[in-house]
Amino acid sequence: MATEERRRSSLRVEDPAREDFGDPADSELAARRAGDMRPFLPGIEPERRLNDWGRSERIEGAFDRTLYEWFYRYWFRCEVEGVENVPAEGGALLVSNHSGALPPDAPMIGKAIREEHSHPRPLNITVEHFFKGYPGFSMLIPKLGCVAAHPDNVQRLLYDEGQLVLVFPEGRKGSEKLYKNRYKLRRFGRGGFVEAAMRAQVPIVPVCVVGAEEAAPVFAQVGLAKRLTGLIYFPITPTFPHLGALGMLGYLPAKFKIRFLEPIEFDSEGMHEDKSLVQTVAHEVRARIQENLFEMVRTRKSVWFGW
Repeated sequence: MATEERRRSSLRVEDPAREDFGDPADSELAARRAGDMRPFLPGIEPERRLNDWGRSERIEGAFDRTLYEWFYRYWFRCEVEGVENVPAEGGALLVSNHSGALPPDAPMIGKAIREEHSHPRPLNITVEHFFKGYPGFSMLIPKLGCVAAHPDNVQRLLYDEGQLVLVFPEGRKGSEKLYKNRYKLRRFGRGGFVEAAMRAQVPIVPVCVVGAEEAAPVFAQVGLAKRLTGLIYFPITPTFPHLGALGMLGYLPAKFKIRFLEPIEFDSEGMHEDKSLVQTVAHEVRARIQENLFEMVRTRKSVWFGW
């Protein structure tokens, strides 16, 4: 019995945090327990081809120099306003309208920041989880800067890494929208994007994109074909489905205008806990984007030649 007791008393339960990070009194462990993970992010690795999110500078650079460059300069002939409203450093949440059968707005917003901003920065694009169900495509989009739209991912990018993040609060409803409803914003969810910005204490930069509705118009949705093919939606566009899968990339040469509005700042702690404030700010962001979209469309002289 005594031997058994000695055997039990000799067992020690180690604290995993102590084992991995040292004594709890250390400042690093204190920071970890306080929720600030920035000191533990991996350092820059010059020879590394992928970052922690699977982003590839080599593949993204190839797309940027070829496909994105051609669409931005010559096909959509993008015109940009207010890019100086995007912070030159630190985290920021960009919130934009969303449209088109295979929306071209996200890569054009990222290209505008790289080309027109005085301090070009990479843009992380949040995408819905259903993209994981498409082999090949699901492997490509992380390499181009896309991350799954999850609150933890957004928090790490904004707060821990101080990155730019682009979100589309309309979600799939924006890309499913019919041409007859163009530039009429859908509901902005439950304000999760506002809560994310408040929690990370970073500004929201509203973004307005005009041209995508005409570049990839959706005239109808075929529910039966959607169920038979297993696609998330089955749109009828000028080039799809009669040109096959490549028809989803058959954009019309509408002129793009991208407008970055003045940022909305969140400097106080705990603002995200006030749900009524979160909803109020979400409605304000939506109203500002909608107002600017209507104004931009009203003053546009031609869909194809612009202002």
